[in-house]
Amino acid sequence: MSNMFCFQCEQTAGGKGCQGLAGVCGKKDHTALLQDELTGALIDLANVAADHTPSDATDRVMMEGLFTTITNVSFDDVSIKKQIHKTEAARLALTAPSAASEPVKPYPMDLLWQDNEDIRSLKSLILFGIRGIAAYAYHAMTLGYTNPEVNAFFYKALQVISQDLPADQILPVVMETGTANLKVMALLDQANTETYGDPEPTQVSLTIEKGPFIVISGHDLLDLHELLEQTKDKGVNIYTHGEMLPANAYPKLKAYPHLKGNFGTAWQNQQKEFDNLPGAVLFTTNCLMPVKPSYADRVFTTAVVAYPELVHIGENKDFSPVIAKALELGGYQEDQIRTGINGGETVMTGFGRNAVLSSAGPIIDAVKAGAIKHFFLVGGCDGAKPGRNYYTEFVKQTPPDTVILTLACGKYRFNDLDIGAIGGFPRIMDMGQCNDAYSAIKVALALADAFNCSVNELPLTLVLSWYEQKAVSILLTLLSLGIKNIYIGPTLPAFISPNILKVLVDNYNLTPISTPEADLKKILG
Repeated sequence: MSNMFCFQCEQTAGGKGCQGLAGVCGKKDHTALLQDELTGALIDLANVAADHTPSDATDRVMMEGLFTTITNVSFDDVSIKKQIHKTEAARLALTAPSAASEPVKPYPMDLLWQDNEDIRSLKSLILFGIRGIAAYAYHAMTLGYTNPEVNAFFYKALQVISQDLPADQILPVVMETGTANLKVMALLDQANTETYGDPEPTQVSLTIEKGPFIVISGHDLLDLHELLEQTKDKGVNIYTHGEMLPANAYPKLKAYPHLKGNFGTAWQNQQKEFDNLPGAVLFTTNCLMPVKPSYADRVFTTAVVAYPELVHIGENKDFSPVIAKALELGGYQEDQIRTGINGGETVMTGFGRNAVLSSAGPIIDAVKAGAIKHFFLVGGCDGAKPGRNYYTEFVKQTPPDTVILTLACGKYRFNDLDIGAIGGFPRIMDMGQCNDAYSAIKVALALADAFNCSVNELPLTLVLSWYEQKAVSILLTLLSLGIKNIYIGPTLPAFISPNILKVLVDNYNLTPISTPEADLKKILG
């Protein structure tokens, strides 16, 4: 295929696919083609691994390669080419002992993009799902935690994508993708909590104090910890951004007095909020947008995140250039009172599974007494496409006897709202990052057990927003658990064909969002 084709994110052009000189995300066509080449090399690696045993180093290359192809991770051709070469080298290393080694044969991705639309749909669900899983596996790996079953599934999934199989043989692997994601979310939950402690309900300031500061964005708690260590006693304050917000609730991280709070709102507002920013910015994972000249000299990347001409912090995690830039810029002369999109000056986070389940008794009593009539999980990815104000209005219109659980960056649409409390519990409870969907699942299962019913019989409705591939992996997890009646928006994925959508609707009652008023009436009666 000589032109780019990409339809893996929610904002894809025309709801069909990006095929011009650049994607809606800002990724250039040549970069998209290199990402396809990388994916093809990973499929070739997976096929070779069927007859050889991958090493830990091979698994790492697999994770890094899949992670690199997530939306808003890498815009840099040079770094993607390096990842292709690493993948090819890993493939050759697997076959090196064999005299019958075959030359590298990257899988041509146009075979997938031009396949029957239903087969393409199922295989895309697998591919995009394992990209999300790889990101979670990578974060756990950096903390020293791995799951051999998850690692093995990467190879199986890519092998299936390259095979000529009927839909009824691919669909079980789609569900298995969801199961693998549940395992990796449990692994990352274990890695984060055993390393940094169980999150605690924490009020987080949105005010930026005067003086030098660094904004750290993404999901990687280890990078934040390293940065906090390296900035101790340097006179540099640290602020989380985007999906890093929940880090403020981990005991070992919040113990650093110079972790001051959270900067800005969701990721898609960064080009406006970083304009002429007098501080440095570090991107640790995805959610990087094309960088504007007014702040390009103060943005740094690390891990698999890359952008042309930006300074990249290598595996040694020496953040000295970031710290030096923050000190050079000097920060604001006076404290800056900032707010969320609804005017709130603080937000709450830290309502992970342990925090919620430690209060399970009072919550169950409140449900039995009728004080809590319904739970909503309103969360997922945020994005720039029109229509996402639905989630703000939905939360505003929920009755006062309902509780809103939330997670991931979609919460920025409403997490600064004050909609009151029920029996000492705030009505909005932020459970964490997107991977903390694991916490939400554990809470739902615990409530189902307490009420001696299934999750689908609970007074619980999931209202999800999606944008990129980690949201795909989480949706597949929910479906693999048999959870039904999920509302999803703001639009349906372009890669789900009408026939596959019918399967999801018929079997799981997957429902596109409409209006807050109509959906609330349908849910609550």
